[in-house]
Amino acid sequence: MKAILVNDDKSLSWANVPDPVIKSDEVLVEIHAAALNRADLMQREGNYPPPEGCPEWMGLEIAGVIVEMGDEAKEKSNYKIGDMVCALLGGGGYAEYVSAKYDMLMPVPENCSMVEAAAIPEAFATAYLNLFIEGKIEAGNTLLMNAGASGLASVIIPMAKAFGIRVITTVRSDELAASIKHLNADLVVNTSKEDIAEVLKRELEAGQSVDVAIDCLGGEIMGKCIHYLTHGARWIMIAALAGEKTEIDLRNIYMRNVRIIGSTLRSKPPKVKAEILASLVKDVFPKIESGEVKPTIHAVLPIEEAEKAHDILYKGMNVGKVVLTVK
Repeated sequence: MKAILVNDDKSLSWANVPDPVIKSDEVLVEIHAAALNRADLMQREGNYPPPEGCPEWMGLEIAGVIVEMGDEAKEKSNYKIGDMVCALLGGGGYAEYVSAKYDMLMPVPENCSMVEAAAIPEAFATAYLNLFIEGKIEAGNTLLMNAGASGLASVIIPMAKAFGIRVITTVRSDELAASIKHLNADLVVNTSKEDIAEVLKRELEAGQSVDVAIDCLGGEIMGKCIHYLTHGARWIMIAALAGEKTEIDLRNIYMRNVRIIGSTLRSKPPKVKAEILASLVKDVFPKIESGEVKPTIHAVLPIEEAEKAHDILYKGMNVGKVVLTVK
C-alpha cells in the first residue's frame, strides 16, 4: 500500500510501505478520508513521536470501510466487514489502509459523509474530553474557547452550545469573526481591537464570569486572563502556540480555587480513549445526526496533496477542518 512519509528535508511523499497486519483485537480499514490535526505538523517536525507500535506516518483520525477483522474483534464488537466507520488512531491515517483496535472505532453517523466522519474522532473526542471530563462543564456555565477560528474550536463551540453552555471566543480580525458566525458563539472578541483580559474582567464584574477555559495558546495572555474567572473555575491547557511561559498571581489561584489542568488526548491510555469514544457515540452522536452539531470542513484535498494541505494549517488559513481524500 501507499502512505505519506516525511523525507529527510521534512517534505512529504506518497510512497510504498508495508501493508498492515492486524492483531486478533483489530480490524483493517480501507481509508476513504483522513483529517488533519496540528499534532500532525508537530510530528512532521519531529516534536510529537507516535506511540510505540503505531506506524511512523501521520494521521490521527480517519473514515473508511472495514475489510478484515481479527477473531477477538468479531467476538467482542458489533462491527462486521463492510461497515462504514470512523476511527481514532495513534498514527498511520495518511495511508490507503490502517489497522485499528475495535474499541477505537465509531460508526459513521447518519447524514455524515466520509469526509465529515473523518473530521470527528480526534477533534470531537478532544472536545468531549475537555468540556465534560476535564472541565466538568454544565448547562448554564460559561466557556472561554480561545482561537475561535481553529479546527478544534469549530467543534467545541457548537458542541458546547448544543448542551446549553454560553460561549466566549477570540479571533484576530473582523474577517475571522465573520467566518465563524455560523458557530453561534455568544461573544466573539477581536483581540486586535479589544484586550481579552479586560473583557473577562467586565464579564466577572457583570456576574457572567468564565467557568471553564480551553486554551491552545498560552503565553503571556493566559496569566492575565486567569485572574478573572468564576470561583472554582477550570483552565485547561491543551497547547501553547502563543508561548510556553506566563506569569501568574498564585494568590489569586488558591483564593479563587482555580484549577489549571494540562490535557492531551493522545497521552490517555487506550482504555480511557475507548471510554471517551463510547460516551461520544452515546451523548453527542444523536446531536450530530439531528444536525445540532456538525464538523466544519474548510478544505478537501487528495492525499497526494498532503503538503499543500499542511500549508493551510501552517499559515493558519483554515476555519474548520482540512481533510484528505484517499479513495
